[in-house]
Amino acid sequence: MQPQRIISLCPSQTATLFHLGLGARIVGRTNFCLHPQPEIDGITRVGGTKKLRFEAVAALEPDLIIAEKEENTPEMVAALAANYPVYVTEVQHLSAALRMIRDLGEITGKLAEGQALAKAVAASLAGLKPLQPGRKCAYLIWRKPWMAAGQDTFIEAMLQLCGLQNIALQWEGRYPEFDLTALVQAKPDVILLSSEPFPFATSHCEEIQAALPQAKVKLVDGEMFSWYGSHLLQSAKYLQDLLSNL
Repeated sequence: MQPQRIISLCPSQTATLFHLGLGARIVGRTNFCLHPQPEIDGITRVGGTKKLRFEAVAALEPDLIIAEKEENTPEMVAALAANYPVYVTEVQHLSAALRMIRDLGEITGKLAEGQALAKAVAASLAGLKPLQPGRKCAYLIWRKPWMAAGQDTFIEAMLQLCGLQNIALQWEGRYPEFDLTALVQAKPDVILLSSEPFPFATSHCEEIQAALPQAKVKLVDGEMFSWYGSHLLQSAKYLQDLLSNL
């Protein structure tokens, strides 16, 4: 039987479920599930991606909960799985994103729609014209401490797609911390300051630019680099426009 009362605990998946025509079956979402507007406003919030209100979940009587390995904590997922059907996604590469889209379609009775969406996403990104190899890049996600997107992250996969060489791969961890001295020593040609999770602003660009006057420093829409569901349909044009200005 197809699930009729779905709770989604990851913004990318929530938007994708709506794209697949499942909006009427979504009964719960997190505080960070903001798309699509205005449809999302009518869906009950059950807390944050890492701090859930379990009583709110119970009240909604879900028959499927969609979680994400990075977005949600193992303890949270285990507690939910003890009481409800839970499907957990893990997306670090484009191939996994396409598989996730197809899987969401399959488990919700929207197999054809999921396959069509995955095909459309793959086609749109295949048309992206990457930069010539050799441009070194840092993609910053946090301030105090400074943090960058590193190895085994979906952001790194998107940087590869753009033809950008991620300097954070030389540092340990998926989201390594660093200081400005280390950033200067890495000599990036391009520094991208994401809109999420930290809301970088022009003042931060100026701070980085002062330390690395030769680098191109830009604010970027984090959703276009890290949302790996239906949102990817918007990413190709955004990324191509960005690359044309680097």
